[in-house]
Amino acid sequence: MRVFWFLLLTMVVVVTAVTLAVVGGGGSAVLQDVEPQRFTDPLPATRPVGRADVEALRLPMAARGYRMADVDEALSRLGAELAERDARIAELESALAGAQASAVSTGTDLFKHPGDRPAEPGDQGAGPARGEDEGR
Repeated sequence: MRVFWFLLLTMVVVVTAVTLAVVGGGGSAVLQDVEPQRFTDPLPATRPVGRADVEALRLPMAARGYRMADVDEALSRLGAELAERDARIAELESALAGAQASAVSTGTDLFKHPGDRPAEPGDQGAGPARGEDEGR
């Protein structure tokens, strides 16, 4: 009977010591507080975001999935990049449409190479290619 009480008391002491060591109640911090993972923005700040940047993007995990603030930050950055690209594409398309409209009104060919002769009404195709003789 004494052995039983000795083993029970020893087991309680060991469990208590381990518990205090784990939770840090023993004066020394065995399990120190760890700084939570923070999102370090791997998206480039000096150039536009590319496909490889998005594929390399890894968000830190939280207790239940991903941190909402980090996901929101990455998505807002990608949204801003896409909006900037859309605006640039619209600007270039409008400039191209303006150049085409002015070329149509003036009768100039936007795709004419320097040195090409203008097409005449009786020609059955384009003029000779650059570097060719008309005698051939």
